[in-house]
Amino acid sequence: MTIFNKYCSQKLNLIFTFILLFLVGCSQNEQNMSEITFWGMGSEGESIQKLIPEFERLNPGIKVKVQMIPWTAAQEKLISAYASENLPDIFQLGNTWVPQFVALNSIENLDEFTSKSKIVKKESYFEGIWNTNEISGKIYGIPWYVDTRLLFYRKDILQKAGYNNPPKTWAEFYDVSKKIKQNIGNDDKYAVYLPVNEWAPFVIFGMQAGSKVLKDNDSYGNFSGAEFTKGFEFLINFHKENLAPIGISQVNNVYQAFAEEYFAMYISGPWNIKEFKRWMTGNLKDKWMTAPLPSPNSDSIGISLAGGASLVISKNSKKKDAAWKFIEFLSLPSTQLKFYELANSLPAVKTAWEDPLLQNDPYLIAFYTQFHSVVPTPKIPEWEQIAFSKLQQYAELAARNSLTVNEALKNMDKDVNIILEKRRWLLEQNNAK
Repeated sequence: MTIFNKYCSQKLNLIFTFILLFLVGCSQNEQNMSEITFWGMGSEGESIQKLIPEFERLNPGIKVKVQMIPWTAAQEKLISAYASENLPDIFQLGNTWVPQFVALNSIENLDEFTSKSKIVKKESYFEGIWNTNEISGKIYGIPWYVDTRLLFYRKDILQKAGYNNPPKTWAEFYDVSKKIKQNIGNDDKYAVYLPVNEWAPFVIFGMQAGSKVLKDNDSYGNFSGAEFTKGFEFLINFHKENLAPIGISQVNNVYQAFAEEYFAMYISGPWNIKEFKRWMTGNLKDKWMTAPLPSPNSDSIGISLAGGASLVISKNSKKKDAAWKFIEFLSLPSTQLKFYELANSLPAVKTAWEDPLLQNDPYLIAFYTQFHSVVPTPKIPEWEQIAFSKLQQYAELAARNSLTVNEALKNMDKDVNIILEKRRWLLEQNNAK
């Protein structure tokens, strides 16, 4: 062998050895890498992907694989994944869905994680929002972003009715509505928009009146009780007195209707701020605002519902520690603010609200105030069936005078009691043990 050939042979051996070591190193890195799966709903599932590079940089041993799920198909897909034991390690749940997945024993109790965490602490969150994730004294989800409902109103129209400030009580809400209607002098325009296919305001005003909505350990309906009847009837009268469009009312574009003075007040959530800003421009730019909900009395603001989405970990996940690190990352105030910029979803962590990005938006001030006075809906798996299929049905019948308020709510309780029949049976079985 010539010196040249010997030199080439040695060089090839070195190259081969280097390649071999590189491949072995890559293999070992892949073996040490933990990949967690995350399912995000709607636009949040798209936006979160822009946050993952920073998380993976801070946690080099963890990779996050995201799957986006449309909200319309989310519940069905999650239930199918549960049935096939194929839930992702971590996933997003609407707050009202948490009880259903706790009942299925499909999500992890997070008390052990929160007790050790320096980032996720109960006191860092709005009390009512945190409470939506607490079932039987245990925490199963961590608030990711929050929403609630309050009053959107036309300042100029209320001022013409003699109100320089939004109504703070039920009496003022009714009074300003009557005066707005008198000023309009037109049966085709209204003071307030209260479509009966939006069940939340009816529950909110029932709860403001002191109703628990359900009774006997959430096993029977309590809609015909005096408290819920008071709140429900108060809103139904807006339909009967032509202060609100009767029944569902087909409004193709709620933002255009608001701009064209079809109505002056609307109870809705933060998802509408962006659209109202888009429609209320030019000379309308400064003629609208948001306010906390009116209360039955003047002692405090009216309560609203605790909404938003939470992060949960699958009971069967083999990578719970890695999933928890991702939850902690998403719970950092800085991450929450970045997510707000991406998805327009309001931060669940209170300290994030100290940032000028939120403090300088006049339409968000009322939301921050309202979040300190929110309560969860009944924490049972059957709640959405009750709210969507039954409450809307009987609100429509009452608004159109097809049934009296008392008749509607008594029938409502009968239907709800049928829905809750299995729950009563399960409670009886548990009590017998």
